[in-house]
Amino acid sequence: MLYIAFLRGLNVPGRSVRMDRLRGLFRDMGFDSVRSHIQSGNVFFETDEEDRAALGGTISTRLREVLGYDVAVCLRTVPEVEALIALDPFKDITVTADMRCCVVFTTERIDPAMELPLLSPKKDMEIVRTTAYEAFVLWYLINGRAPAAKGFQERHLGRDATTRYFHTVAAILAAAKKGAA
Repeated sequence: MLYIAFLRGLNVPGRSVRMDRLRGLFRDMGFDSVRSHIQSGNVFFETDEEDRAALGGTISTRLREVLGYDVAVCLRTVPEVEALIALDPFKDITVTADMRCCVVFTTERIDPAMELPLLSPKKDMEIVRTTAYEAFVLWYLINGRAPAAKGFQERHLGRDATTRYFHTVAAILAAAKKGAA
């Protein structure tokens, strides 16, 4: 099965990891057809393992052992990411220069009773839609800066989550499918 690992906390200040090293770590864990896409921690790999929680735990533990810090591992399949892109919850939103359309991938189930849209107290983030393990979030830039995930986002979506711009998720999906052909 082809997985896309969306990793949190790589190549941010103080946590630089070369992609060739990251690919090597995934190969050393026994995964096949390992590839990466852009420097933010997106790894494609194949394995027969279907227990996603166990797989994510194995990857997270190994990365912590080697890198020395926790890395959230959000695993998705190509059909799951295709379904996310097809939802396109931002299509009816007029996006301005100070907004970013994001997908937050989580490792824990999102509360289905969350009332949406949900605007942060600082009015810098708005959760507009959710699935079981993803949230579609608008970021409102303040002085050109993106909001911090700590606080509002972590409280509602969990700490073990990672964010990608919606258009980046589409590019990641295209890259995953291209290599799988």
